[in-house]
Amino acid sequence: MIVRDLGLCDWLKINREMKDFTNQRDSNSIDELWFVEHFPVFTYGLLETKNYGSNIKGIPVLYANRGGKITYHGPGQLVIYFLIDLRRKKIKFYKFVKNSEILIIKLLRELNILSHLNNLWPGIYVNKKKICSLGFRITRGCSLYGLSLNIKMDLTPFSYINPCGNKTIIMTQVDHFKKNVSMQKIKNIFIKNFCKLFNYLVTYD
Repeated sequence: MIVRDLGLCDWLKINREMKDFTNQRDSNSIDELWFVEHFPVFTYGLLETKNYGSNIKGIPVLYANRGGKITYHGPGQLVIYFLIDLRRKKIKFYKFVKNSEILIIKLLRELNILSHLNNLWPGIYVNKKKICSLGFRITRGCSLYGLSLNIKMDLTPFSYINPCGNKTIIMTQVDHFKKNVSMQKIKNIFIKNFCKLFNYLVTYD
């Protein structure tokens, strides 16, 4: 597994590079994890039915060819893209999603934050408020996109939309429960648990 820490990035650029990587990979290509933060952007997936137009209060609205509905990305939110050959790993998509949820629940538990799933709505919640969103796509047996975990960000733009299609969802973040946790610490915890759960050795680029 190659881990790339790409920093603060334009969503369109990363989206294009992720698709290019997936289209060009073969059975010998090494799987990758991409850690990014995005400049402010709303993205919506295949299930979104509401038309939000091309921007909301000056923030662009862009189509992402993934599952799920509309969400917001911005600085202070950790976005993790999973570029994994699921066929080679011999893992079913449903199990892959469940394992991804487990990773976030374990990560938060290590920060002494108790989180849970919601039987009606996807994602990870703390005290009934959403802290992590997931949205994937599978192409030729390989995964694209991933999850976004709110760390320490401006949550205001979430109030401009119905997050994940639910107007009653209230968003929260790690900083509300655990102050001064660095983004790097959260990445390190995630990588440790990811390697253990999915049986990977990691190199960094």
